[in-house]
Amino acid sequence: MIIGSAALALAACEKAVEAPFDRGVCYAVEVGAEGEAPRFNKVADNQPQIEFCAARLEEVRLRFLRMGGSRQEITGSYQGQFIFIDRGGVWLSQTLDGGRFNAMARTGDGRLAMPGAIQRAIDGTPVAVSANSEPDPTAPPAP
Repeated sequence: MIIGSAALALAACEKAVEAPFDRGVCYAVEVGAEGEAPRFNKVADNQPQIEFCAARLEEVRLRFLRMGGSRQEITGSYQGQFIFIDRGGVWLSQTLDGGRFNAMARTGDGRLAMPGAIQRAIDGTPVAVSANSEPDPTAPPAP
């Protein structure tokens, strides 16, 4: 029983992986094998927001798929937060293993959009990105 509680105490002391806090730098994260620390590979500098970093990571994901890769997911980080991109969209988390929340979802044609901007069919599948509800006053009148 003492050995079990000692092992539990050591596991609780294990340091969690933290994302770098470098301002404006977007990283791709390669999770190491069992027991190895993850590697942070710089993807882009001067990214003003986390959404821009997610776009750069999506470009990397698609580029690898076009070159014949089969991995559908990519993990990244931006200013202390982890970014997870998969077929469903973009997810954010404070930790590598923690809970995630949806930041962007895929539209019916595969583009990324804010979840509230996507119109969905009755069964929940994405239909399209909703259009601007306000007409453009500078646009010519419709025929």
